[in-house]
Amino acid sequence: MSEFDAIQLITTKREKGELSTPQINWLIANYTSGVVADEQMSAMAMAILLNGMSRREIKDLTMAMIASGETLSYAGLAAPTSDKHSTGGVGDKITLPLAPLVAAFGVAVPQLSGRGLGHTGGTLDKLESIKGWRASLTNDEFHKQLAEVGAVICAAGAGLAPADKKLYALRDVTGTVEAIPLIASSIMSKKIAEGTSSLVLDVKVGSGAFMKNIDRARELATVMVQLGQDAGVNTSALLTDMSTPLGLEIGNALEVKESVEVLAGGGPSDVVELTIELAREMLRLAGKTDVDVAAALKDGRAMDKWRQMIAAQGGDPDAALPEAREHQVILAPADGVITHLDALQVGTASWRLGAGRARKEDPVQFGAGITLHAQLGSEIKAGQPLMTLHTDEAERFSRAIEALEGSFKIEAAAVPAPRKILLDRIDG
Repeated sequence: MSEFDAIQLITTKREKGELSTPQINWLIANYTSGVVADEQMSAMAMAILLNGMSRREIKDLTMAMIASGETLSYAGLAAPTSDKHSTGGVGDKITLPLAPLVAAFGVAVPQLSGRGLGHTGGTLDKLESIKGWRASLTNDEFHKQLAEVGAVICAAGAGLAPADKKLYALRDVTGTVEAIPLIASSIMSKKIAEGTSSLVLDVKVGSGAFMKNIDRARELATVMVQLGQDAGVNTSALLTDMSTPLGLEIGNALEVKESVEVLAGGGPSDVVELTIELAREMLRLAGKTDVDVAAALKDGRAMDKWRQMIAAQGGDPDAALPEAREHQVILAPADGVITHLDALQVGTASWRLGAGRARKEDPVQFGAGITLHAQLGSEIKAGQPLMTLHTDEAERFSRAIEALEGSFKIEAAAVPAPRKILLDRIDG
């Protein structure tokens, strides 16, 4: 006779009751093993979406998901560890320059990353556009590179929080993706299982982000910071703008190219600003406060780490990046200032050009995407290039251009307003 009954637990949550720690542990263990059916977990996910969970319940859910698999440890590592997680956006290539920048200061960065789905890009897809680079490492290779180079960006092994993998796929097809307890436990179960001692969350806000408004983003950030602190991980969150794409390049190889520009001391000001802000925060949580982060981008220290990190995973940092076969330029229709440039629409267009995937098993085109020739607040003349579309298949242009309809606004008498990247901060 089973200790608990799935129907009884679903009913409790449906009626706005609280689940006990043993009930949550039982539910996750038995869902992972297949005793609790997908239909039952779907009903539970919907009950959680509608009725929420207490702080204690969310912590229990997260810890039960961690307990469903293995955890990593850096006990033998001499350096402190610090990690960053972004909730995803358009042109968000920050992990690429950030990991080597933080590692340049003697803080190890164990960054387990994912692939893109829909309009948001995936870090592993970007790095795989570098000739020879591989995403999958054994645990021994992972620890060796972390000790010797100080930074690793790779795919998470199947052993980390398998309950999350199963529940994530279910949420996607049952309309329960937006439930904050489920988002928070999904992200934090993987990050806590990763074993890092400190963690900075980059919670994106705006049209190209998962969280469209700042109040919801602040709620999610607060819950995740609490989860991290409750689990003994030094955690904070930055709320950052994703109403407009980050930088000027959107797409896999295009974003690698822009990241290398940042590591060479150049690159767009918004990408540089956010990279420096997140690096300072990661270093602060790891106990390093009196450091000149910007200098390490200018003097080549971060670039040296990048080259070591790419080479350690079989990549050639000097190899030419893939380029798309077909290009189409969109010209500015009028003189004026760009007062609106929508991240979601630009991201969707880039996805339709082949830079992203609709299903996890779809391939991506490494050279596909969009180059912006002007950003929000830029002055532009009629007939000047506004953006260039890149793809290997010319027939993709029409649907991409469809997605861009109404994505930008050019106003003649407008005064350029400075873009605010950092919107808020949540400390533990």
